[in-house]
Amino acid sequence: MIRKLIAVTGVVLAVTALPALADIKVGSVRSAELAEKAPQFKAMQDQLKGQFERRQNDLEAEAKKLQDDGRAFQKEADLLAPADRAKKEKDLTTRRIDLESKGRQLQDDFNKARQESFAKAMGQVKNVIDAVAREKNLDLIVENPVYAKPDVDVTDDVLKRLQAAPAAGK
Repeated sequence: MIRKLIAVTGVVLAVTALPALADIKVGSVRSAELAEKAPQFKAMQDQLKGQFERRQNDLEAEAKKLQDDGRAFQKEADLLAPADRAKKEKDLTTRRIDLESKGRQLQDDFNKARQESFAKAMGQVKNVIDAVAREKNLDLIVENPVYAKPDVDVTDDVLKRLQAAPAAGK
């Protein structure tokens, strides 16, 4: 008895909700295309590259120097006095540990900067999506739907605005 009542109530609710759903205007957006084509993301990548490229190059040069010094040490280790050998081993070990620490710090700094830049770019994208949705009088924007008719896809409209934004001083 209770199951029938629940089933009937569910059917009644579904039937009464259908007309309300018919009035909802939905749009869709393809976020991968926005990330690929929007100038905000390209600018973010360029900024990060400029910010971290020198540190990365310095770190790579330091790693190569350490590797070269390690090879040279291996060749001459048998010829060195025990005290000199121990001193060079300690120096190489200290440099390796320092290099690893610098590498971790660089990666942490890069990840933090990337997250902050990405959040800023996504904020701009979200504002443009909101504006397009309001102009088209949409009730809902769905991101990356499995299928959407081309007439509900607003990705191109959003991209046009994002591409115009840098010229407008954003």
